[in-house]
Amino acid sequence: MLQGHNEHILSLSPQGRLMSVDLLRGLAIAAMVLVNNPGSWSYVYAPMAHAEWHGWTPTDVIFPLFLFVVGVSMVLANGRREQFPAVGWQQWSRALKLFGLGLFLAIFFYNFSDPAYDWFEDRLAGIRWLGVLQRIALVYIFCCYLVSWLSTRGLIVAAVLCTLVPWLMMLWVPYSGDSGEVFRGQLLFGNHFSAWLDHWLLGREHLYYRSAEPFPFDPEGVLTTLLAVSTCLLGVLAGLAWKACDGSTASRVKLCQGWLAAGVLLLVVGQLLHPWVPINKALWSPSFVMVTGGVSLILLATLFYLVDIREFRGPLAPLLVFGVNAIALFMLAGVVGRLLIMIPVGDTTLKGWLFSSVFQPLFGSYGGSLAFSISCLALFYLVMWQMYRRRIIWKV
Repeated sequence: MLQGHNEHILSLSPQGRLMSVDLLRGLAIAAMVLVNNPGSWSYVYAPMAHAEWHGWTPTDVIFPLFLFVVGVSMVLANGRREQFPAVGWQQWSRALKLFGLGLFLAIFFYNFSDPAYDWFEDRLAGIRWLGVLQRIALVYIFCCYLVSWLSTRGLIVAAVLCTLVPWLMMLWVPYSGDSGEVFRGQLLFGNHFSAWLDHWLLGREHLYYRSAEPFPFDPEGVLTTLLAVSTCLLGVLAGLAWKACDGSTASRVKLCQGWLAAGVLLLVVGQLLHPWVPINKALWSPSFVMVTGGVSLILLATLFYLVDIREFRGPLAPLLVFGVNAIALFMLAGVVGRLLIMIPVGDTTLKGWLFSSVFQPLFGSYGGSLAFSISCLALFYLVMWQMYRRRIIWKV
């Protein structure tokens, strides 16, 4: 039955698309949904949690992987390099929609268990301006301009500059706190130049880590978004390499080997830099760009070899269902996840009741939390499958 289902998925796959990229996008968004919906944040296996500050876990790779795929997809959606369109309303419309969807998720919450809850004050007046979708929107539109303006060599230079310039600012630009103390080169939670900039530009009430001291900040902050552009540009460069491929098997194998070699090199160099340039997702440090870019290239090379060269597709087919409707899945998971903590059940929420009454007794604390995540992903798959089989692709 499962084999027949997978074959049906492949028979409906959109034509003219590089399947390995859709699968990689599906892997990224499925992993994102899985780690964002545990049964309890108190019981999360270490690989499914972010590193507390410096360092990295598999979960820290997920968002950069998605941005990497955005870059690859930008290239695949257009013709030859010289045919890339000038940035216009189509690109800005997509970016504005993504940013707007992010703001919608920021305000989509109401505490029904608290009679004194003030939604306007809590959600609207204190709206978090930045977030995952907002970062995708900003990175996307920035890269659209870079791809439109620059040659391939120029894009390489831009990727290097987007990595180094913000980092050098964090190391060398002085900043001061409310007490007048001057800081420079701090890379601590709540004390780094990017945090100071977020606090100064956006205000404490609009940031994710609003209680951080001495400076509240956002993990998708202003300065670190520029560093995230370099991650997307790595995807653009990988896509341009594919465009230059003549389509022969030998050429595609050589391309795959190039991606793999570049990925291993970035991963190793980034890890070796860690003692001097800490790997840090919130700071989106240069070593983080290299490590996550390396993992992304290795995954792309692996899927390209398996799916597009060897045509080993059946077991991976369900990822297509997620990959072609990634933003729809993200929004569905975001809305359902918020509804589960909005609906009161006794002295807890619907999510709390499901975890403590169903999943925890059956699977234990950590196992139950993971089982809850998997159940959510399975439920969302059913919805995405109905969209997929009806050829409904939600584009922003």
